[in-house]
Amino acid sequence: MKKLLTALILFLSLSIGAQEKENSAMLQPGTNLSSILEENDVSFAQAAETNTIAHRTFTNLTDIYNGYYIIAGVFSKSQEKAAKKYKKKGYNSGYIANPENGLNYLYIDYQSDWKESISKVTSKFNGKYKDEVWIMEVENSKPAMENPTKEDFITNNSSEESIAENLTSKSIDGTPNKSKLIQRADYYFNKMWYAEAADLYEMALKKNEKNYSYDVLQKAGDSHYFNTDMEKAYHWYNILYEKYEKEMSADNIFKYAHSLKGTGKYARSKRLMRLYNRKLKKEDLAAINNPSEATPNEIVLDNILGTSKKFEVKNLSVNSEYSEFSPMFHDDNRVVYASAKDSSFFNTRRYKWNNQPYLDLYVAKINEESQELKDAIKFSKKVNTKYHEAAVTFAPDNRTMYFTRNNYGKKLKRDKKGVNHLKIYQSKKIDGEWTEATELPFNSDNYSTGHPALSPDGKELYFVSDMPGSIGETDIFMVDVREDGSFSEPRNLGPEINTERREMFPFINDKKLYFSSDGHTGLGGLDVYEVSFEEEEGFLDVVNLGQPINSNKDDFSYIIDEETQKGYFASNREGGRGDDDIYAFKNLVLEEIPANTNAIDGVVTELITGDVMPKALVELLDENNIKLKEVLTGDDGSFIFEDLEATTKYVIKTTKGTYFDDLQEVTTKENDTISVDVSLRKLKEMIAVEDGIKKLKTEMIHFDFDKSYIREDAAVELDKLVEVMTEYPNMVIKIESHTDSRGKRAYNKYLSDKRAKSSRDYIISKGIAAERIESAIGYGEERLINECDGTVRCTEQKHYLNRRSEFIIVKM
Repeated sequence: MKKLLTALILFLSLSIGAQEKENSAMLQPGTNLSSILEENDVSFAQAAETNTIAHRTFTNLTDIYNGYYIIAGVFSKSQEKAAKKYKKKGYNSGYIANPENGLNYLYIDYQSDWKESISKVTSKFNGKYKDEVWIMEVENSKPAMENPTKEDFITNNSSEESIAENLTSKSIDGTPNKSKLIQRADYYFNKMWYAEAADLYEMALKKNEKNYSYDVLQKAGDSHYFNTDMEKAYHWYNILYEKYEKEMSADNIFKYAHSLKGTGKYARSKRLMRLYNRKLKKEDLAAINNPSEATPNEIVLDNILGTSKKFEVKNLSVNSEYSEFSPMFHDDNRVVYASAKDSSFFNTRRYKWNNQPYLDLYVAKINEESQELKDAIKFSKKVNTKYHEAAVTFAPDNRTMYFTRNNYGKKLKRDKKGVNHLKIYQSKKIDGEWTEATELPFNSDNYSTGHPALSPDGKELYFVSDMPGSIGETDIFMVDVREDGSFSEPRNLGPEINTERREMFPFINDKKLYFSSDGHTGLGGLDVYEVSFEEEEGFLDVVNLGQPINSNKDDFSYIIDEETQKGYFASNREGGRGDDDIYAFKNLVLEEIPANTNAIDGVVTELITGDVMPKALVELLDENNIKLKEVLTGDDGSFIFEDLEATTKYVIKTTKGTYFDDLQEVTTKENDTISVDVSLRKLKEMIAVEDGIKKLKTEMIHFDFDKSYIREDAAVELDKLVEVMTEYPNMVIKIESHTDSRGKRAYNKYLSDKRAKSSRDYIISKGIAAERIESAIGYGEERLINECDGTVRCTEQKHYLNRRSEFIIVKM
């Protein structure tokens, strides 16, 4: 089975190919089941539509009883064993082999009356059967059974020959020269059911070489190409080239060249790419027989093939027989990825493009040593639906996620051509649970958007689309994510990134964009590329990651932890466990990260003696006073903080025993070391004697004009005073506060008293008992320390010195 990846990477419409045929007759909403069953003129189709039951009508099935079959699953192999299992559980089960398409329809109940079938489906067999089912209506075959028993139910097999011989459907496109087998294959191809189309084209072409028309060979190759089966695609493209070389379009040549790469035939692929370039430029086809010098693309390819392998790659045990891809880091040690593995044996929901089950999101834990993904479980019931979910990205806080899903409301939505596109959805995490998803405003019913990838800061969202303005089949776009949650208009990343082919699966870090493409020169299929980004120059040259990340198959959804140089990607390369597998890798040659020389160093000394101070505690705080690092000074009193952010403000806090704390603000520079001098002052040195009076000698506690609140510089000095009083627990003080001479004398005394009490309240708030402050009194302008008494002209600075508080020691 090839490939569930194709469903998403091609971004063609997810034509679910609902198994029911279209019915125009619809009942009004709100009609209940009982009223429907009582109406004699209500048809089966109307009743099924009203109850949202999928259904399909088959005619002229050989030896199959007319009636209504409740289908539990559609499979390519015989379902005899499955039918027996259901019979043991009490179901009237069996299976029908349909010669028109080679598929086997497993049913769990048969009724000759459609009303009984409708009742059983709507009641889920009285609550006993919870999986999804649909109803097959069989007409124009054997007369319906009356009162059937379990033994009446049939199991049919049919070979390829019988399918070819017994194909009885009407012509799909009315082309008279096409066999019914090819008409059926064309029908599937046009509905993009490539897995089924490929099988039928194979049968038709192997049966008769008369079917080797340009159209059939091209579609046979395309069916395998779109399912990324390059071996079979190459086989039919090669015959197409041999028979219809001159008629082949540039698109045919491109796919043929890629299928050659996909099978390791690089030399021939180079030659075909030259032809492709000439076709594209409408140059003379005869030039193909006169090869010129190697083209730039060929030189790039030779360089890729000649690059030494620097990665170690391994397949993971989490992979199943189906598809696993699109890994994305989540939280610190988990990965969310897409998988089709949870499809029970009897599951009916298969995607017609490649006949694989639909995708859901899973989350698994990372084993840091082995990189294995362990304990995988489904991600969220609110996010996963019965259709495709894949390609997820998370905001930096892990509370917002974006992911890809079918355009889906109560049912699939289609454009005018019947195409169901992809859309990007958003979900929020509230109280530990993900909310119902909402679609983004730049989605459309008329084109696809998907593969979202957020920048590390969450301010830019990259995604893939084929929206108007695209350069190629699918391009990478970006939008700004605004602070209010809205988005800017989408911007195409331009021709440096996007080609006329497919670019998809972007992943972005601080300096690089990773993506997959089959438009840039590569080894075959989708290859992974990286491109650096600089603020002034924008995106630089696109670089192929080379082997072993890339192979001659599809390699995509690459993610990397730049710090550890480990990551994951997906591939459908040979030797995998299933279709698309997730691989782990680690870089064996770690990138040289430029040395970070941003640092702060210094030496701690004693203020009076100048002696160095070993074992002093030095803390590095951010501008919000949150501790980032701490060290003890060495024997020489030195310290250093390294690997700091450039041009960032930090605070250096130094403490030691009976010394005052020292706080200094320091701003780093780019690739430079900033040195600071730290001098610590002993607590007891604050105790001074002036005019026979013991005081706590702080720097002056100053106040703003006409204010009494404690300023930041005043708080620093009061904190020192608190440290001294803590060191001397019997100390009692009194506080005296003063103003300048401006203003009325009575008001100044009132203001100074408020300032004294503000200082007292601050000291008490720091843990000093209130009784250790004998008094807090304001003296106004009665005790000026200079000549500024109002009779002389003074500067603001001189007035400023008079606005102060003093702390007098009453008791030690």
